[in-house]
Amino acid sequence: MMNPHNTKQWDFDELKDLGPVIAMHVQTGKEVDEIPFHQHVHGQLVMSLKGAITCETPNAVWVVPPKCGVWIPSQLPHSIRTTTNTQAFYLFIRPSFGSLPDSCCTISLTPLVIALILHMASVSSIYNMDSPNGRKAAVLVDELSMMPMEGFYLPTSDESHIHRLTKLLSNDPGDRRTLSEWAKYLAVSERTLMRIFHKETGLSFGQWRQQLHLIIAMRQLAAGESVQVVANYLGYDSVNAFITMFKKLVGMPPARYFSQLTQDVD
Repeated sequence: MMNPHNTKQWDFDELKDLGPVIAMHVQTGKEVDEIPFHQHVHGQLVMSLKGAITCETPNAVWVVPPKCGVWIPSQLPHSIRTTTNTQAFYLFIRPSFGSLPDSCCTISLTPLVIALILHMASVSSIYNMDSPNGRKAAVLVDELSMMPMEGFYLPTSDESHIHRLTKLLSNDPGDRRTLSEWAKYLAVSERTLMRIFHKETGLSFGQWRQQLHLIIAMRQLAAGESVQVVANYLGYDSVNAFITMFKKLVGMPPARYFSQLTQDVD
């Protein structure tokens, strides 16, 4: 995990002629790309057409599967990490333009919204609001404000026990130790650790670990890993057990979920 306290400020203020919606296309090569913690006045939508993107904020880790985007409101410190061969789109929206969420969230994107984002990334960011591009920017933001939210994030915390467990299980998500065993490892009582999890994340330890597995699975499956490889990496006894977990949280098996996303994006 990166350090949100070393945050750089990004600004577009020096470019006065820019429209209220700025889009850019970013494609990574054979190396993982990482943008360290930063913040900016403009809100940002991070979208992936191919590959996996992970966004980290001070109290959560967000994953961006295809056909979804992570919305990052104005001045929220965040980092962005992409896998190899990722096609990403970054949309920057002036905070006074439109009515978008004031907290970070993952949102589903319709084919219309995706098409508008691709269009805005292909044209100049200098435009008048009464021009065709200005009108498309307005429609895009209106559509974004109505998109449904998804639960593809992991709540985190600076609290020492949660922070340490997040780091340990992110590095080795296949570790199947129970809450009691982790409590002993961290030198606290099981009841205390249970109370800390509820207070800091709003989840039980079991729910939190399941959400961690979902975030990692989304990232790896979007990057092209097989269900078998991901299930083994997360420590599941069988592929069927992993598929059951995924279906419980997402509503459908992973193969069907990613097949639908690919069809819709194409």
